[in-house]
Amino acid sequence: MLAKVFSSSLLGIDAMLVDVEVDISQGLPQFATVGLPDGAVKESKDRVKSALKNSGYEYPSRKITVNLAPADIRKEGAAFDLPISIGILAATGVVKEQRLKEYLILGELSLDGGVKPIRGCLSVAVTAKRSGFTGIVVPRENAREAAVVEGIQVVGVGELAEVVEFLNGDRVIEACRIDIGELFREASGHGDDFSEVKGQDHAKRAIEVSAAGAHNILLIGPPGSGKTMLARRIPGILPRMSFDEAIETTKVYSVMGVLERDRALITQRPFRSPHHTISDIGLIGGGNTPRPGEVSLSHNGLLFLDELPEFKKHVLEVLRQPLEDGRVTISRALMSITYPSRIMLVAAMNPCKCGGSGENSLTCTCTPREIHQYRSRISGPLLDRIDIHIEVPAVKYRDLSDRSEGESSTVIAGRVEKAREIQLERFRGTKVHSNAQMTPRQIRRYCEPDVAGHRLLELVTERLGFSARAYTRILKVARTIADLEGAENLREQHLAEAIQYRSLDRKLM
Repeated sequence: MLAKVFSSSLLGIDAMLVDVEVDISQGLPQFATVGLPDGAVKESKDRVKSALKNSGYEYPSRKITVNLAPADIRKEGAAFDLPISIGILAATGVVKEQRLKEYLILGELSLDGGVKPIRGCLSVAVTAKRSGFTGIVVPRENAREAAVVEGIQVVGVGELAEVVEFLNGDRVIEACRIDIGELFREASGHGDDFSEVKGQDHAKRAIEVSAAGAHNILLIGPPGSGKTMLARRIPGILPRMSFDEAIETTKVYSVMGVLERDRALITQRPFRSPHHTISDIGLIGGGNTPRPGEVSLSHNGLLFLDELPEFKKHVLEVLRQPLEDGRVTISRALMSITYPSRIMLVAAMNPCKCGGSGENSLTCTCTPREIHQYRSRISGPLLDRIDIHIEVPAVKYRDLSDRSEGESSTVIAGRVEKAREIQLERFRGTKVHSNAQMTPRQIRRYCEPDVAGHRLLELVTERLGFSARAYTRILKVARTIADLEGAENLREQHLAEAIQYRSLDRKLM
């Protein structure tokens, strides 16, 4: 007796189809699973046996062989419990085979036959729709997440018996439905507002430019100057997420198993702030079974690295590929997996180890050599990939005592949104979404300075010794400044402001 059930397995943040073939033949009682299963899949035989018996079904005392095809790709996780159980019941004639061809089934089983939540249901729903299935049968806790994908029936179940009755046509289970528009409307605004920040007008302007073009930014200032406070308010001025961006980001969280059960879709840009003791695997991703890291969890959002020089140097160096390419590739013996990591990096650091360098109100105890050693913890190649370096000085008393409110995040966000709309129209039909992602060809096309701008660039490049990468970063930032003004061409004042945002380069010369 042979039965086939369609299921799925995760590969990166995407899902692939898996045929769960169950053969029951004469012989001594045995349960064998083939097709490169991991430990969790191999252990499913005990869960399946108990779940079937405790749900009132007979477990066949014969030789059972389960094949997970394609057999050359490793399968992991407990999501195959439910399809294996259904396959056994189909092979013994308990479940009719007609609906098995229409639905993709997955779920973990408890010993009493309950269906427990799993990871990656959103990715599975996307794959099922693309493959032409009528619907998917998933744990009830995952139904809202999967229902975000329109055009496919999502059946949420809580027990093995429910699945059997549904597949046999003895029970009607309403498909889960989600109002996508309502999800975006329910997304509350960011709690922190720029109107609460006292002073720091120059830093606020740099942050606005950074958000408008998705440029990486480094905040440099003494302790207590407001670097972290400014960084935590940046999500409130970033453009709203598109549906495609929300799907991509939610996929990462779903695969990691960190998506909140009552949250069907991530509609606000992520803000991740890992501690400086994080490992390179924690930041980038990896492990024996590759998992996404913090940069992928920040996809389409913001990654904040506070106290940047305190991070281990080799940890910072692995950031270079995702910052340049917008993705992370993890290679292992059996597979190579790519995770998305299109992020906006916001970093903060003190001007020196004690934090008092360059501040009249503080006494710096560091020698020039110690200051150089502290700043050299950030390599030149990494520094080149950060578009904007801005100084955040200590706040003066007159600013702290000022009772008037500054410009709100809503007003700043309006300008940022308009600048992003210009960029989306400029790069329509390409994979580029913002000025920070421009290719060399697009830089030559859209970032041509006027005559005075050429002279200014030649002067500062030769005098300050900017690298070729720093030169292109200046052009990108200048393009964003021009977009905020609604200017079509790059002018000298746009370039002059962009050059001012390379303060750390100037100090290291």
